[in-house]
Amino acid sequence: METILIVDDEISLSQILKEELTEVGYTVYTVDSAEKALLHIQDNRIDLMLLDLNMPEKDGYYVLEEMEKKGIVLKVIVLTAYADLTSAIRSAKLGASDFITKPYDLDELLVSIRKVLYM
Repeated sequence: METILIVDDEISLSQILKEELTEVGYTVYTVDSAEKALLHIQDNRIDLMLLDLNMPEKDGYYVLEEMEKKGIVLKVIVLTAYADLTSAIRSAKLGASDFITKPYDLDELLVSIRKVLYM
């Protein structure tokens, strides 16, 4: 089954989401910072990243920018509480495939994950 990396500084939310996605068959890892995310994707096979934009120190845009600089191609869904049109456009320009707001609807998220994984 596909492997998903959740990048979010809200550890409790990450754990809940990890459990939900694991129940439907995905292999899921979590990290709580941009730097840990970049290290994880360099050292592990990841099919999809669920990326929060608003994190302390370095944000989700930093992750997307660094991936672009390093030539890392990875499917990304932005999952954020701070959603607006500007954020969605900027994320898309940096390579994000979809943009979902928190609190997320699990069914909507699962549809997005399937769509992005198989596009």
